[in-house]
Amino acid sequence: MFAGTATAQISIPDAQESNPMKTCYMQGFPPSIDKRINARDGSFFQFPAIRYSVVHMREFMPTVNVPRGNKQQPIMFRYKPNNNIDSIKFIPTGEKEAITWRKSLDLNYTDGIIVLHRGDVVYEKYFGELTPERVHAVMSVTKSFTGTLASILVAEGKLDPHKLVGDYIPQLANSGFGNATVREVMDMTTAIRYSEDYNNPNAEIWKFSVAGNPMIEHPKGTPQGYYDYLPTILQDSGHGNIFGYKTVNAEVLGWIISIVTGKSVAEQLTERIWSRLGMEQDAYYQVDALGIPFAGGGLDAGLRDLARFGEMMRCGGMWHGKQIIPRKAIEDIINGGNKEAFAKSVYGKSLRGWSYRNMWWITENSHGAYMARGVHGQAIYIDPAAEMVIVRLASTYHSGNLEIDPLSLPAYEAIANYLISGGEQQR
Repeated sequence: MFAGTATAQISIPDAQESNPMKTCYMQGFPPSIDKRINARDGSFFQFPAIRYSVVHMREFMPTVNVPRGNKQQPIMFRYKPNNNIDSIKFIPTGEKEAITWRKSLDLNYTDGIIVLHRGDVVYEKYFGELTPERVHAVMSVTKSFTGTLASILVAEGKLDPHKLVGDYIPQLANSGFGNATVREVMDMTTAIRYSEDYNNPNAEIWKFSVAGNPMIEHPKGTPQGYYDYLPTILQDSGHGNIFGYKTVNAEVLGWIISIVTGKSVAEQLTERIWSRLGMEQDAYYQVDALGIPFAGGGLDAGLRDLARFGEMMRCGGMWHGKQIIPRKAIEDIINGGNKEAFAKSVYGKSLRGWSYRNMWWITENSHGAYMARGVHGQAIYIDPAAEMVIVRLASTYHSGNLEIDPLSLPAYEAIANYLISGGEQQR
């Protein structure tokens, strides 16, 4: 998320027309002027250039590594491909005609998708620039990793969710976060003057993004990095009443995690999760000019490794016989958050009955499904009843999930019902 990324499209190319293999961004030695994109002016995040950059973030931004752990061999999945999945049909929200799962992938500009059933890979495909050997920006799915790390610390008694933010971070004592509790930050029920409207070029999200962009010149007296920006945020009303999805909450939580542990979120993710799951690849975080990992949206990771994480979550924190995350932390997430606070939010109507807990989106449906979500189509969808995990990485021209959900959520539910039925699709 960086300044200058809002796009106004007149004619939007489809998935085939915008495929980076066809558009040829950054190809050549050097690339021709009309094929150059960069982080300084935000062009790397504009559609359709974003379809290239999401798989090449390390070439645009400084990063810090999240090592997989060289001493451990990758734990490989078993493959039981189901050739019927492509033809499964569902009706998108608000529509009358059914479409196939395969068609929905193009409509959502999918770069890669994997479906696990009972821990086995039943479906896996890659498009555009993404390959099994490359990583992809996961955007705000990063928040769920941050929330999971905080949940671990709470379960271990190392982080008190009832304490005030100002108690942990003195620099924020006089900010809008100062008298909010850690729990209100984790569940995003803080009441702050901050807009995350990506379609509004004057929204605070862009000021926050500018502060964190290490590729531009920051005038003297302006925030120099994420932590420099957070103290400028003011309180709006009383905390704890309404869910308000705001990336800065994740940044505050990442700061708290670092203070409590004495380590960055990148180091915590490495030690607590990434080096313990038999990952195939290192992940990495984009960082600001001070080397602070972007805890709200800067993680880049491989499709299969994200699936490993999702499967570990589905199994109550267990992975191949080892308890990686305390079961108490997982239960706190899946038990959900304040549904009344969520209902009052802008998501209350479109995601009716949902809640938000520890930076995870809880569907509250009959399957107990919950998910991590990121702009431009990133998702980890976990359905305990169907024993299913879906990870999708994408680069759609839509930024917000409210525009993507009508095609995505019914598709996930259709796959879940198909797997529960034993592979017999209802027609």
